[in-house]
Amino acid sequence: MAENKDYRRRDYKHEYEAYQGKPEQIHNRALRNKARREMTEKLGKAALEGKDIDHTKQLDKGGSNEPTNWRVSTVRANRNWRKGKHGY
Repeated sequence: MAENKDYRRRDYKHEYEAYQGKPEQIHNRALRNKARREMTEKLGKAALEGKDIDHTKQLDKGGSNEPTNWRVSTVRANRNWRKGKHGY
């Protein structure tokens, strides 16, 4: 028996205006891109295939963008850590 689910289209324009387009978030995205670029130069593109550069202490929690705060992790580990957490 198929469930009738209400699937809504994601409003990317609204997301950008409400969150991603804010100066703080633009700055944080630039820091994440810099971390990825520098780790690619250090380890090579092949070593990072299917991996993410993770900040050990998150930027929004006061972490720095120093190489000592970076680690290579799987995409799944880096992007799914919030699943199951309440209040996020």
